[in-house]
Amino acid sequence: MLPESTNGTSGGGLAVPMAWLCAEFTADDLLRTGCLVAPGTLEYRAGRQTLALTIHLCADADAPATSWSAGLIDEWLSRTAHDHPWPQWVRERLAARSRAGREGPDLAMARETWRLLEATRIRAADLSGLTTSPGVFPPVDESEQVWLPAWKLGLPLGHLALHLYGAGG
Repeated sequence: MLPESTNGTSGGGLAVPMAWLCAEFTADDLLRTGCLVAPGTLEYRAGRQTLALTIHLCADADAPATSWSAGLIDEWLSRTAHDHPWPQWVRERLAARSRAGREGPDLAMARETWRLLEATRIRAADLSGLTTSPGVFPPVDESEQVWLPAWKLGLPLGHLALHLYGAGG
């Protein structure tokens, strides 16, 4: 027999983070479609988790984002843009949901994902010092590597996956 509710709101029933799982599925689909990095790599996981967190926090806290629209893709693009203060936005959204009493399995998954994205370090090319003009792409010295929080690598991967989806979708 199935529990009374599977969205995490039943009194003592099975708590399934449906909104989080939908966000993670959407992020996975976008990254696989973009073919940016091999699935299963640490880089892929960072991109998927960063994009899932963005998708989840952009959506209504009680409902998963089950259909994509141009406006929704544009919002995800603006949140993952290079000049957007993404970490501060994530912290503010998580805190706002906590204050609103939205405790549940979805928020717990989002909080744990954020904790892991901050704690996990990935060695990657140092892109922080690059300054560009429109249309000018300076060479990147990939031998100059630094340890970055996983979200710093995942954010541009997610953003690029969204751009590729928008160009082809």
